[in-house]
Amino acid sequence: MRDIIRLMRPHEWIKNVLVLAGPVFAARLADPRGAIAFVAFCLVSSAGYAINDVLDREADEAHPEKRDRPIASGAVSPRLGVVFGIVLLALSLAITIVLPRAVTWIVLGYFILMIVYSVDLKHRAIIDVIVIAIGFVLRAIAGSKSIDLVVSPWLMVCTFTLCLFLGFGKRRCELSTLSDRGDATAHRPTLMRYTPELLNHLTSVAAGIAIVTFLIYTLDHNPQSPAFVDPGFRKDYLLYTLPLVAYGLFRYAMLVESGRFTGPTQIILKDFGLIVTGILWAAAAVAITLLTRT
Repeated sequence: MRDIIRLMRPHEWIKNVLVLAGPVFAARLADPRGAIAFVAFCLVSSAGYAINDVLDREADEAHPEKRDRPIASGAVSPRLGVVFGIVLLALSLAITIVLPRAVTWIVLGYFILMIVYSVDLKHRAIIDVIVIAIGFVLRAIAGSKSIDLVVSPWLMVCTFTLCLFLGFGKRRCELSTLSDRGDATAHRPTLMRYTPELLNHLTSVAAGIAIVTFLIYTLDHNPQSPAFVDPGFRKDYLLYTLPLVAYGLFRYAMLVESGRFTGPTQIILKDFGLIVTGILWAAAAVAITLLTRT
């Protein structure tokens, strides 16, 4: 049972917090539909992890940390991994029945995208990170759709570019962790196409675009704009959280260079500076949302 739980990677569920972004900014976190969408994405993401681990079991054996995963280590058989993944997918789709139909399709689409990613797209440089970023955008859209909320296109663009930044940072972490080029390409063939210099450039570009789109979102007040969506609060006040946003991005970029972390989840969960920054930003965002309702 312990290995089955590890196969689900519950520590990765922090990524699904993005599902709650819409309910939080709409001051509707008490709406149970948002929580149900969050649980659905936790289950479907674990389903994807299980299938991915089966497909990647040989490559994971070449990684200093991933070789301890249940499938790669032999603690869980590939057949059981596939069956467990299918069961998790069925459960995730089942609980979305009480949500708007669009959420069910998004969850199913996310799973299909992740399977295609595991089979083929993860082996294509640049595209691999773009697909991961799309997966995060789907999380945000599902959370908003679960409570019938219209989402600003600028916010979706900001989410996409932020996740590009995190994704390229993850590739940089993998290169730093697997210092030997042969080990890196054995674990993930696309790493042969990436270089530290290229990834540093890509993370810098993505971070810059993410900050710019965040500013556009906060400052877009023109009701005539086709991208304008009234959030129901003074979102221009989010502009004052820019120092926290900039610090978080730049600190993350600094940490991926260290070679001490395997990816974004580990950095976010283990770095005290990022944890404090995230808590402060979330507290400020929630306060602005609740205190400036229009």
